[in-house]
Amino acid sequence: MKDPRDIIFKPLVTEKATHLMEQNKYVFVVDKRANKIEIRKAVEDLFGVKVKAVNTVNVSGKPKRVGIHRGYKPDRKKAIVTLKEGSKPIEIFE
Repeated sequence: MKDPRDIIFKPLVTEKATHLMEQNKYVFVVDKRANKIEIRKAVEDLFGVKVKAVNTVNVSGKPKRVGIHRGYKPDRKKAIVTLKEGSKPIEIFE
């Protein structure tokens, strides 16, 4: 079994993510190879909450440029985790 810290890299704090927190949803950057079941178990183990649903989004890297050099930002995977009703909020976002 994988360590939960190897699956969840960091919380994603954006304007859209803060609006989702009002609906009891939290956004994380996760490992590209992780599936929804692994993400669910990792969030429940790390934060001690009950997860209702997990939605994932594969985000492709955007082209970037520094001077004459061109490259791409890396691809990543986001997970939108919905907590069950009555579950305590995740402390890292407060």
